[in-house]
Amino acid sequence: MTDAATANEETPPPPPPATIEFEGEFGKNPLAEVGFLKMSSRLPAVLGHTLRMAWTVDRPAVLILVLCQILTGAAAAVTLAFTAKAMTHLLASGPVPERLHSALPALIVVTIAAGTGRISTALASYASNRITPRLMTEADVALVEATCRVEASAYSEDGFSDRQEAAEIGTIRTATMVDDAQRLMAAVVRMVAAGGVITVLHWMLLPVLLLAVLPAGIGAVLRARVDYETHFLNIGDRNVRGMMRWWATLPRHGDEVRANGMTAYLLYWYRALSERIDRRTLGSAPRRLRIDLFSSALGGIFLLGTWGTLGWLATTGRVPLPVAATALVAVQTALVAVQTALGALSQVVIQGAAMFHTSLYLSDMRAFLAMADARAPKRGELTIPRQVNEIRLDEVVYRYPGKEEPAVNGVSLSLRRGEILAVVGENGSGKSTLTKLITGILLADKGRVLWDGIDLSAADVDAVWKRTALVPQNFATWPLRVRENITLGQPKTWDDDLVWQAIDAVGMRNAVEKLPNRLDTLLARELFGGVELSGGQWQRLVCGRALYRQTPLLILDEPTSQMDARGEHQIFLEIKRMAADCMTIVVTHQLENTRLADRIIVMEDGRVIEDGTYDDLLHADGLFAELVALAKDR
Repeated sequence: MTDAATANEETPPPPPPATIEFEGEFGKNPLAEVGFLKMSSRLPAVLGHTLRMAWTVDRPAVLILVLCQILTGAAAAVTLAFTAKAMTHLLASGPVPERLHSALPALIVVTIAAGTGRISTALASYASNRITPRLMTEADVALVEATCRVEASAYSEDGFSDRQEAAEIGTIRTATMVDDAQRLMAAVVRMVAAGGVITVLHWMLLPVLLLAVLPAGIGAVLRARVDYETHFLNIGDRNVRGMMRWWATLPRHGDEVRANGMTAYLLYWYRALSERIDRRTLGSAPRRLRIDLFSSALGGIFLLGTWGTLGWLATTGRVPLPVAATALVAVQTALVAVQTALGALSQVVIQGAAMFHTSLYLSDMRAFLAMADARAPKRGELTIPRQVNEIRLDEVVYRYPGKEEPAVNGVSLSLRRGEILAVVGENGSGKSTLTKLITGILLADKGRVLWDGIDLSAADVDAVWKRTALVPQNFATWPLRVRENITLGQPKTWDDDLVWQAIDAVGMRNAVEKLPNRLDTLLARELFGGVELSGGQWQRLVCGRALYRQTPLLILDEPTSQMDARGEHQIFLEIKRMAADCMTIVVTHQLENTRLADRIIVMEDGRVIEDGTYDDLLHADGLFAELVALAKDR
């Protein structure tokens, strides 16, 4: 078909991003069935949790912060009370010098109180600036640690990645929580101080003031609920968009994106998903507007009642007046006190609602940490000896969460020190899952995996993984120096002799010596001064890190798929040389490489269907012989 003919045909438009809908336990908005009173009652607990978090990272700063808030409130109360006292003298009858002299002590107190308040505010800001970065670091590290320490099977569970995405937002909001808590504490202290002055004027003023700011509080909490509902609906789309953004902009995949003409589609896809998120956000705007209009109108009515009550109390003489001549001063004092108390109450409501809003996201973070802690390995305390002579699997079964069929189904197998075992089979036959079960990355649903008689379900995970070296099919290209990419941050000696031995074993010495800083070269082209290796060079380096570990179990999953023939030959010679000191498992589709193995097992649908030497299986007329024949026909 010619290009012209193709151009005349109508082509379908690019498909839009998939709609993500969650079900089950993690598909429910935690606020969907929570009422206003229950939401509001969370504030004390949230404030207490924030205080405990801050206390763990910087106790002196917390003490400074609390003390300064108290001093600020006390200074505000003193300023208000002594300002009224000074005004009484200044507006009284008599000569000006005499009135100024009488008011001077009160003015001095006001000056000292105002200065104390400013100093306290500055110190409180200093303490907050000390707490916030440490608290953010602790929250961030806790999230990373929790994610790294969960059982590997948790990644396949419904809701895990989306709960993790929600927790990421909570980590970012940690800094906001400290500021919200500080402002709320300051507003509460000012409210108590102003409320004390108001109560002295007349007890009726305080409940009327509370009523005046109540609609604003209800409105703020309801707005927070609407905002969180929108956030909850967008979690999945933001998660997918973030992943796609990373893949689309990563230089490593730039060639594939450009050469396959994907740029336009990726931009369309990214914009379409962003617009979907925006539609949900904009769709909630009318609800927020209705809440704002209602709470503002009701608040205005109540506020009018507050000022009416104040006027009634003043004109009927219920606000105590010192003498008839100072009635104007008393009324003015009452006005100032009421305005101050109203402002303090409003700040309590505003900051309380802000803190509640932020607490919703922090609750996601705490929920994820609790879930991750529950899914962290809790197996046993048995240790694994430095030298392992046998690994045995007894009728092992493993099914991934959400899957109907097991990935490994009733496998029994033994492997002895000095033996090389090759694992072959078609894609999806269970080869990689089997290696994860052997290393304890996954725990069997049924059956046992025994290392010298020690069940991995009862062994300490770190003790197991100290004895393993794994080259996974999808290996990591860490943005670290060459040295750390070999040692993985676990050097065995103070010098680099063993590092160079591993590099020599995989034939990488010439390549490493040509790098700008040899072992100190950063392997990340995206970073300043960094370089990038080819796919085959990376695969050699990854094999080198496994050889460097010198463990009793060595597993290589497609270890030479990106290497040239020379590199592949050198790797397998090194595997053969090291075989006497360890147990080696090689997972490969390159069937000629299985000649070096002492035994070969063939997997299909999670089961071992053949077991024997290369020559035995080649003449057995089974799946292995069929795969070898197909490989020769390519």
